[in-house]
Amino acid sequence: MDSKITYTKVGDYYMPNLTLAESKFKNYQMGRYGRMRLNYLKNHKKAEYIILFMDNKLYEHLYNIDIECQMQFESLMKQFAERENITEELKANSQMEWVQKMNSIKNSVEEIIVKRYIYN
Repeated sequence: MDSKITYTKVGDYYMPNLTLAESKFKNYQMGRYGRMRLNYLKNHKKAEYIILFMDNKLYEHLYNIDIECQMQFESLMKQFAERENITEELKANSQMEWVQKMNSIKNSVEEIIVKRYIYN
């Protein structure tokens, strides 16, 4: 890595040519959890946000949070549905009850994920 700083003359001043390296995660289409984490960092953890940004690790961090949250969401939904004995048979016989139970599970799972990964 070349550590020499180059300058550009702007009027009477020399301004350093500072740029961040491109991140391979920058073009990742961030999901819901990545956007939530970004918003939380910007508004509540500004120092951590700036450090991640300046170290060029912000997009990698958001990518990892987004993927981990999606995997945890799917896993916990299956586990909670099995524990509550929610089956396809219930879905076929009593759709409204199935929807109520699945919404309740979804809310619980999202609360767990948000506390564990987004707001830590």
